Amino acid sequence: MRHALSPTVLAELRRPRRYPAVSILMPTHRREPDNAKDPVRLRTLLAEAKEKIQADPAVSRADRIDVLEQLDRGLSEVDLVHAEDGLAILAAPGEHQVWSFGRTAPARVVLSDTFLTRNLVAAQAAERPYWVLAIAADRVVLWGGNQERVTEEAGHGFPLVRTPDVPDPQRQERTGGTPSTFSDEETKSFLRQADTEIGKVLATDRRPLYVVGDASALALLDAVGSIAKEATEQIRHGGLAHADAETVRQVVAPALRAQADREIDDALARLDAARGRQEYAAGLDEVWQAAGDGRITHLVVEEQFRAIVRADGEHLVPAEADEPGAREDIVDEVIERSLDTGAQVTFVPDDTLSQAGHVAAALRY
Repeated sequence: MRHALSPTVLAELRRPRRYPAVSILMPTHRREPDNAKDPVRLRTLLAEAKEKIQADPAVSRADRIDVLEQLDRGLSEVDLVHAEDGLAILAAPGEHQVWSFGRTAPARVVLSDTFLTRNLVAAQAAERPYWVLAIAADRVVLWGGNQERVTEEAGHGFPLVRTPDVPDPQRQERTGGTPSTFSDEETKSFLRQADTEIGKVLATDRRPLYVVGDASALALLDAVGSIAKEATEQIRHGGLAHADAETVRQVVAPALRAQADREIDDALARLDAARGRQEYAAGLDEVWQAAGDGRITHLVVEEQFRAIVRADGEHLVPAEADEPGAREDIVDEVIERSLDTGAQVTFVPDDTLSQAGHVAAALRY
């Protein structure tokens, strides 16, 4: 069961598949007693998906057998003991994926030529993902974090490890001392390589970057490359290149909170400026229409805002979940549409936008 969403992963999930691409989505629960019904709901949705596949004349016999097997494999990978707020089982001919994510999703089974990804897209945006680069003279480690966890990235060229050279006694006699760990050319080359590798990571998955190390390490990284200067914040704290995930999380937590506060203040200031220019939308109906027109430049939405609506002509009206045409993930749809058209999305604490209907946007025009 996978957790680490990224723009690259989402782009791969959203590419067209051979029919049928099956999407099973459902809400899950982290604690008792709410999680007691999750296994039953999952089996019910899986049975519904299999019935739809077997009853669809557009699905060939070979693809039917394949996709049914992919769904069973996906089911075997589900771990409801460590569930978050939403679950997605995605299957198509020759492949399956299982995703757990920290945002609820309505129970749904969809057969199409693409996977249903709006809930995954919204979850990735809400997680506020970030990078932590922990540097030392002999080791550079990349950590990926979000609001739920911090995990060491075993890829992207990381971790970088070297064995520092043993000091040469004859050289010490000539120079009159032991060279500093962060002044020798081998260490400079090592950190220059780290600078290059993290640059590649940011080129494909741009997130806030927190660079952590002692003062000498940070100074040398500043001197040999450009990434440290562009980091969201540099944190003076040695030892994290050899630390565990919980230690890393605790060290960066104050910087994350400060950055989140700055982002919220900036988002609200942008909304005020947009209101003054009359380039502003507030409330779900107005924002939904603006998202559909590709007009949103900055979407601001409360973290727990949800709404069930149906389309009544050109407008949205409140609806019940079992009502025909009800759309339970309309907020996630707005988030996905906004991101697709290049908008920035900021989540703010609940009740921050109570006077604006819990969601607002700065518009392009």
